[in-house]
Amino acid sequence: MWLGLFYLELKLSVTQNELTKKVGGCKHVLVSRNIKVVDGDVVESLRQLPRGTFAGDFLDAIVVGMDMMIKKFPSTKSGKIKKRLCLITSTLCPTKGPCEGSKEDEVGTIADQMTAHGMRLECIVARRELSGNMNMRIMEENDLLLELFSKKTIAKIVHVESPTSLLGALRTQNIMPVTVFRGDLELSPIMAIKKSTQEMTLGICDVIIIRQVRIRHPNVGEERQHEYHFDGACHIVHYDATLSSVWVYKKAAEERFPTVKLYSDKAPPTDKFATHEVKMQLEYKSIEDSSKVVPPEQRIKGYSYGPQFVPFSSAEWEAVKFQPEKGVKLLGFIDASNIMRHYYKKDVNIFIAKPGNTKAILAVSALARAMKEMNRAAILRCVWRQRQKNVIVGILTPNVSEKDSVLDSFYFNVLPYAEDVQEFQFPSFSKLPLSWQPNEEQQEAADNLVKMLDLAPFGKKEALLPDLTPNPVLERFYRYLELKLKKPYAAVPPVDKTLKMITEPDPKLLAQNKSIIDEFKRRFVLKDNPKMKKPARDELSGVKEEAIIGERSDVRAMHSIENRFTVEKIGDLTPVEDFEAMMSHTENTELVDEAIKEMKNKIFDLVQTSNERDNHLKALDCLAVFRKSCLLEQEPREFNNFVLHIYKFCKYHNLNSFCESLASKEIMLITNHEVTDSEVTEDEARSFMVKKEPMLEYTK
Repeated sequence: MWLGLFYLELKLSVTQNELTKKVGGCKHVLVSRNIKVVDGDVVESLRQLPRGTFAGDFLDAIVVGMDMMIKKFPSTKSGKIKKRLCLITSTLCPTKGPCEGSKEDEVGTIADQMTAHGMRLECIVARRELSGNMNMRIMEENDLLLELFSKKTIAKIVHVESPTSLLGALRTQNIMPVTVFRGDLELSPIMAIKKSTQEMTLGICDVIIIRQVRIRHPNVGEERQHEYHFDGACHIVHYDATLSSVWVYKKAAEERFPTVKLYSDKAPPTDKFATHEVKMQLEYKSIEDSSKVVPPEQRIKGYSYGPQFVPFSSAEWEAVKFQPEKGVKLLGFIDASNIMRHYYKKDVNIFIAKPGNTKAILAVSALARAMKEMNRAAILRCVWRQRQKNVIVGILTPNVSEKDSVLDSFYFNVLPYAEDVQEFQFPSFSKLPLSWQPNEEQQEAADNLVKMLDLAPFGKKEALLPDLTPNPVLERFYRYLELKLKKPYAAVPPVDKTLKMITEPDPKLLAQNKSIIDEFKRRFVLKDNPKMKKPARDELSGVKEEAIIGERSDVRAMHSIENRFTVEKIGDLTPVEDFEAMMSHTENTELVDEAIKEMKNKIFDLVQTSNERDNHLKALDCLAVFRKSCLLEQEPREFNNFVLHIYKFCKYHNLNSFCESLASKEIMLITNHEVTDSEVTEDEARSFMVKKEPMLEYTK
């Protein structure tokens, strides 16, 4: 990469550039480094740019930089060398007008020369919060001049307001886009396309909704009116053009760490052609005879199926491979609100019409604007290349451009299959005991804390924008890599202040809102959980923890730590506490299963041996804690089947009083609202204990 360095002298009236010496003008532009291959000296010069108060003209800087580029690379458009001018300015200083014509004419002339020589402009407008002493007229005029560059040539303008955004806006590398797919977008196999003067024939449509949309074609510069049609089967039909040619690019992809290669120092120092590469070879040896190497033709892959391995030969594997046909097909349209953001997988792709294909551009624009107006998204089946191993199903959302120079397009995100979705079931927050739910004061304190840390407050620009926020891990790695190159034994430096603004909360913001943070701490007091503590063995016999007693319906008295490690059976005196102590050993599945089994037997014994209401309360307490455990363990069937068994037993033996107690204590079946695996609805659970049923035949 080649880099030249020049800047507007903002402190002294110093001018040093060849253009001024030859033709005059371009004052206060100082060329610090000529164009050369990037090295350490250039990097140091960038870090020590001067800063002052003397105004400079950014148009003069562009002209000087363009002159340097033309002299260094005199050939015009060349595909081998990418010519790029990077301008960092605040646009707060006035620009002088040309001798003839207007400033707009001067910008047009500069833009034409940049286009002729294959140059592109990347401008970063760095401004802090606007203050009263800024000349708004000059700033707005300069912003308009920069916008003219983006219209007349290849230019990109980015506005930043913080050092972090400036760091992210500096693009050190331009990645050439490579298409993922080039081909047809099949809308429907039954689609019939005819001229606008003829009628349209649809095979399965019942209702046709016809609308009109005006599309601006950027190459033609005129508006054309087109119609688009949705039929009853949700297939799109366009009378004027097919989406016969679309190109797909990657819009966003994760930037990974550079690949680390192994280096060998075994080569002779005198060998100038040594590659110092390290190659690895694997040898497979027999289990019976470790000295015998198994050749490749005697090896075969195997896949686990239960406790066994099923061998697959290469021929069988090739035959069983799913080899779909290359292409992109539309499966249908759905309402855009039905696709949640957390469904998206992997990277983002962008669909555009083939450049230069007018009909394809108009067709893509019509389809995108139709979907945007009707709030629809499309489901696509995609196979990017031949012999691709998998079929991708994804969501296509419209991206309607607001600029005449930018074409309409689509964004594509991959959707998961059923095997890809990981369902994590948690109990409903509203079903937890009241003492576990926040009160109004706690909720208000939490709301204030969230509002305080809002990255997009009302009336202000959003902070940490993804397009302008660099990866702090990569930034820190490359900075230390540069330091390691200069000083091999240098220690790892502390985290840079700019990177801390990404990884840590703003200290000024925390200081300004200290009262909100203190209020949140006061409302949410953290206490030690004795269940999570594991004291030393010699302390187990003597350590006693004071029980935390809450309401009887939710938090039970906890055993001492000694009891937690010794309880292995549910007793008659404290069955609830014994069950909780056994269930706390989540790492011991056998003990948990034993606790569930013993609790079910204990409840059944209390119900069976009860004399009216003498043991009802203890049985209800045991049943309540059993329900709570099944809820937390996501085992609704375990509880529901047991309650049905108890209910049938009570009905058969005329123990109606216990059934009435269940209804009065609102100990219901676990519903699918609490746990999605449950097959019981809320209405069924509420009506279960109160409905009258005929006498059931009980089988013990």
